[in-house]
Amino acid sequence: MYLGIDIGTSGVKALLMDDSGKVVASDMAPLNVLRPRAGWSEQDPKHWWQAVNLAVHSLRDSHAKQMAAVKGIGLSGQMHGMVALDDADQVLRPAILWNDTRNAAEATELDDNFAAFRKIGGNAVMPGFTAPKAVWMKRHEPDLFAKISKVLLPKDYIRLQMTGEFCAEMSDGGGTLWMDVAHRCWSDELLAACSLSRDQMPHLVEGTDISGKLRVGIAENWGIDGRAVVAGGAGDNAAAACGLGVIAPGDAFLSLGTSGVVFAVTDSFAPAPENGAHALCHAIPDKWHQMGVILAATDCLNWLAEITGQTVEHLILEFESNNTGPSSVLFHPYLSGERTPHNDAGARGAFFGLSRAHGRRDLTQAVIEGVGFALADAVDVLAATSSRPSSLLATGGGSRSRRWLQIIAAITKSPIMVPAGSDFGAALGAARLGKAAADNIGVGELPKIMLKPSMAEHIEPNQSLSDDYEEAISRWRDLYQAVRR
Repeated sequence: MYLGIDIGTSGVKALLMDDSGKVVASDMAPLNVLRPRAGWSEQDPKHWWQAVNLAVHSLRDSHAKQMAAVKGIGLSGQMHGMVALDDADQVLRPAILWNDTRNAAEATELDDNFAAFRKIGGNAVMPGFTAPKAVWMKRHEPDLFAKISKVLLPKDYIRLQMTGEFCAEMSDGGGTLWMDVAHRCWSDELLAACSLSRDQMPHLVEGTDISGKLRVGIAENWGIDGRAVVAGGAGDNAAAACGLGVIAPGDAFLSLGTSGVVFAVTDSFAPAPENGAHALCHAIPDKWHQMGVILAATDCLNWLAEITGQTVEHLILEFESNNTGPSSVLFHPYLSGERTPHNDAGARGAFFGLSRAHGRRDLTQAVIEGVGFALADAVDVLAATSSRPSSLLATGGGSRSRRWLQIIAAITKSPIMVPAGSDFGAALGAARLGKAAADNIGVGELPKIMLKPSMAEHIEPNQSLSDDYEEAISRWRDLYQAVRR
């Protein structure tokens, strides 16, 4: 048996997988995001650990026999979050998360003054990455910055609690912007630009490698016999790719989660920072990926549900029951700034074209289409830098709306493959990486355990609908240029 643990932004998921790769059970424990100031997004790492134990204990109580047999554990997690520890391994401040934009000025300074971030780190410096968070902390919290002994990413803080090891892996490590992504190691030059050193970084392993063993007391508490090995694991998107079998060059997926992601596998380091694309290591040895990211996807619907007093499910049902084509209302989904293609932390969401005749359903449709337009920007960036994905595997909570996927297929002009079932996300990918580590599975054998799911549906772009959206997306893009700060 194998256990996958995913440290998300809104919750922790724990998943049990058997030797055949079948999901046996899974459970969730919720998390809250702290927003003490505008543009700030934080979480207490101790709450992650509490949520991990809640989710795992639930599996222990409901599947005691299977939990006892766990021999490999994989970790996945939200990327870029900065966990600063002192020399007693105590957290110095709440973790600054991936969607925090307080460090926009520091990100611009690093990008303008250190060309090596784009060349070696493979990415334009954006507020979401870890590097400018450290510079912000040095500038605004110098006393705390001076006490930093180690910097960890979210899932690697959990690894420390589980194993006592300071360890990260390639896919998540690259998201700090302190790695030489081509050579899969820390870069002294990039660390020095942020007044940090290699000694303050965890050691790096591949996602399929063993990073340590579960502490005896934790294993007993979780009902696991013996000391299960803990794999390097992956950042959330690379883990999702492992769960979907997206591990070979040319494979790609679309994630409709809190954020939106278009992820495409490459067989070499292929940076394209000038176009807003991310280039990072895959969790699979000797593989890399390109990625276009929008910071708010289903989170836009969460926001709309909150302000209208409805559930997201009600909004989608109301929209799907009365959808008649492109809306006359346009929406910019930049509620948390934007990454691809704009790299604009100051970008903000907006509705355009509202009249007294418009109601809640019109706003929902505008939000759904606006997210689709933003994803089209991401697909176009990848198409311009390498090649347009031949199809996209859909994942994430938003992919449960077939109408939304049909609209995205039409707007992006990309076929979308819809997996049968729903357990193909980061937690499953983490469990698969746990199996690879525990069973010492070589790179050549990985496709046998990281299989693509069977497909429930193949959504081809509707040409008529694509034509209808051409004029709308053009106006939508012009509006961004017209109102940008």
